[in-house]
Amino acid sequence: MPRMMCRVALAAVLLCAAAAAALGGKRAPIPDDLRDVIDDEEDDEWRRYGAPPSRGPGRGDGPPPDLSRMDPAALQDELLRGQTGPSFGFVKLRPGTARSQEDVVGIATRWSNVLRTGSVDAKFVAVNFGTLMFTMERGRDILELKEFILSQDEAYEFKVGDRVFRRPGDPPLDQVLDKPQKKKRHKSRDEL
Repeated sequence: MPRMMCRVALAAVLLCAAAAAALGGKRAPIPDDLRDVIDDEEDDEWRRYGAPPSRGPGRGDGPPPDLSRMDPAALQDELLRGQTGPSFGFVKLRPGTARSQEDVVGIATRWSNVLRTGSVDAKFVAVNFGTLMFTMERGRDILELKEFILSQDEAYEFKVGDRVFRRPGDPPLDQVLDKPQKKKRHKSRDEL
């Protein structure tokens, strides 16, 4: 116990000595007239504070792209890139796969969670057994969403407004769905 009190007393003496040295040390005098003082402590980030963010290289840093010379795919990408507000669309899942309601809801949940980890705020909702609807608050992320969706095995078609996107070489969904219907019609005619 006496040893403990000795340590506490020593700590108090050291603390008081340090405080006295800090308070009693010489301070640099600061004059009241600061007109001749040069303030060069601000860096570029401080100067840009509050300014609207730049849109990255190639976007907003020069003249707009010449839309008349763009091929249709590049033109669609440029139009999608300019979308800034909320957006929604649909994803048609690959036909020919039997899915339960739980499977479709699981796909929607999984995609929403994976995109959230990449800071793309898209929410998917199951519409029916072959369609998901997505909503986004930031439409500028639509190209990342398109790239993600078309990389998923379950997805067949991605629709935003009247624009439809598929993997290269995939026929339109109407043609894919029409083939089984033609076969069924052929069988029913043969049976008659």
